[in-house]
Amino acid sequence: MKIALIIGTTMGGAEAVADELLPVLENAGHEVIYCLDPQAEILLSCPLWLVVTSTHGAGELPENLVKTHQWLATQPSLNGIQYALCGIGDSSYDTFCGALDLLEMPLRSNGAIAFVDKIRIDVQHMDLPEDQALSWLESWIQRI
Repeated sequence: MKIALIIGTTMGGAEAVADELLPVLENAGHEVIYCLDPQAEILLSCPLWLVVTSTHGAGELPENLVKTHQWLATQPSLNGIQYALCGIGDSSYDTFCGALDLLEMPLRSNGAIAFVDKIRIDVQHMDLPEDQALSWLESWIQRI
């Protein structure tokens, strides 16, 4: 399957997690488009979007996903698109993984369907974020 691996990052943490997920997806036989600057035509060519994002400031999207969010909000239809959301954040903030909610609203309202339950990874947790994301991916990758 063709998968858009969409990364929202400010300090590089989400990118490090995505870098660990990429070879697992490719080794499972999927064509993965790595998207730090997601373009509409690329996204619409992929039936599955895997979003790995941090949350910036007070629950905001990383700067590199602001245009994508604006584009999502204006789409008349995302029917046929499925998504999986992986957030990385710090639970000591009230807006823990708030970027996931900002992205999920236009996805759902425009007809995209969650492929799997989202995961919110707390950087205060003892396990590395990469390890938590890999466990999450391995729990559902066979269903693709």
